Amino acid sequence: MKKGLGVLKYGFVLLIVLLSLGPFLWVLMASFKTNAEILNNSLGWPSSFRFSNYVMAFKIAPLSRFYINSVIVGIFGTLLNLLLLGMAGYVLARFQFRFKNLLMGAFSLSLLIPGAAMLQPLYLTVNTLGLYDKVIGLIIVYAGFGLPVSLYILSSYFLTIPKEMEESAYLDGASFIQTFFRIILPISKPGFGTAGVMQFLLCWNEFQFAIILTTGNQSRTLPLALYYFKSQFASDYGVMFAATMVVIVPSILVYILLQKQVVSGLAAGAVKG
Repeated sequence: MKKGLGVLKYGFVLLIVLLSLGPFLWVLMASFKTNAEILNNSLGWPSSFRFSNYVMAFKIAPLSRFYINSVIVGIFGTLLNLLLLGMAGYVLARFQFRFKNLLMGAFSLSLLIPGAAMLQPLYLTVNTLGLYDKVIGLIIVYAGFGLPVSLYILSSYFLTIPKEMEESAYLDGASFIQTFFRIILPISKPGFGTAGVMQFLLCWNEFQFAIILTTGNQSRTLPLALYYFKSQFASDYGVMFAATMVVIVPSILVYILLQKQVVSGLAAGAVKG
């Protein structure tokens, strides 16, 4: 009985893996094919692994410029988000104050607001501040948009840290700021790693705000490059799939490299979060 359940469990896991990797592998193989191979033998291997599709993708679409913009937005949007929410999450985890539950409830409700409902007020605000069609505008918007998720991840992780460590620091004469930066931050790397990866992926993959808040190539990010690319060169599927791989591979690599921090951060936060 146990053996049968074990086989069933591993079979189910294998099915999930195949369903997850299948589309990625198909796009990867298609990025090396010609249009004729994609249309006539979509599930087969390419006749040869040619990189001409990737070269052509960079020629006909401003992928280099969009790639740089995505890296800048991803890095600084993540740093700004963590900088603003690190201490905020610590305060929410450690201190009791009036309207705390109301504040946490407001953050929870903000997760239910669809992005489309925020487009007009965000556009008006960004335009009024003179940040329309600027990379800094996207950085600020993404840092704020990821606020609820990062706040809950960090505050949940801070709850797992024993209070005795902070009390010992206070007895030794450390201030609140010194305790936070010298004691709490160094042992909270998994929590910050988890929140950072989630925020970076949001910045890297977001499409809806970017298309509304930017117009020129100097400020647009990679997801918009695919939209621009597809609308004008939809018939060249091999080149389009090559451009798709350029967009999705970096985010996959970031998650693979930091998956240990992500798993440990989520697991620790789940204990008391």
